[in-house]
Amino acid sequence: MKSMTRRNFLTVAGAVASTAALAGCGGEKAVETTDDTTADDTAEETDDSGLGLVTEGSITFAVSPDYPPFENLEDGEYVGLDMDLGRAIAEQLGLECVYTNLDFDGIVPAIAAGGQADAGLSGISITPDREKQVNFSEPYYIDNQAVAVPSSSTDVTEDNAAEVLNTAEMTIAVQSGSTGADFAAENFPNAEQLAFPLFTDAFAAVAAGQADAVCGNLAVVEQMLAGAYTDLHVVLTSATGEEYAIAVNKDNPELLNAINDAITTLKDDGTIDELISANMG
Repeated sequence: MKSMTRRNFLTVAGAVASTAALAGCGGEKAVETTDDTTADDTAEETDDSGLGLVTEGSITFAVSPDYPPFENLEDGEYVGLDMDLGRAIAEQLGLECVYTNLDFDGIVPAIAAGGQADAGLSGISITPDREKQVNFSEPYYIDNQAVAVPSSSTDVTEDNAAEVLNTAEMTIAVQSGSTGADFAAENFPNAEQLAFPLFTDAFAAVAAGQADAVCGNLAVVEQMLAGAYTDLHVVLTSATGEEYAIAVNKDNPELLNAINDAITTLKDDGTIDELISANMG
């Protein structure tokens, strides 16, 4: 499918994404206190001066809230596994939880540069390229890759997907900077790739007939198919075993250690398992 060039389509998609992101981008931040009393009271007792935080008393997570069930905005509220995990980590550290919105492909560079957020928490898989820019916490979730196409498609099936998707006639929608984009480029190099700042826009492109398939992490693809895109179905999965973790600036080992301690506590007391169960159902 070649109805629109990558350059033209990305121009349109970028405009749409920019409009959609105004609620959280442009320097605006959403403060999420984990408890009516605990976070504020504990923050006063906790010495966070050594954590190098952007804002004293708060931990600011950079997120791209278009990736359910990990992060999404519903009626102005941050929901999903990552959002709940961020609140739980903030509570463990006695800090307020703050979310600031960035396009996904800008999160790791922003954390590496410093100043915009303390950590990146947005379904970020650990990869060698990203490890060159930031440090990663202990992983909290493992995911795989999947490709979905319209159920009405007769060209791409479960039996021939690997072969047909790797042809010049195919257009595959992905999220910019994602492992889905990497997976598609590696496994379907002959196909055209359309990249979007928001993963939801990649699905919308397929639904609108502007792309033949969408590639991304399995948990998110399944969530999309169960929600707004029931007319798509999965034709290919790959057990990539990607580890999701929190990105932290390389010059801030103190914060990395604090986040790792919090994650360990939340794993040991069963909180992370509960959050996964609550958000992945």
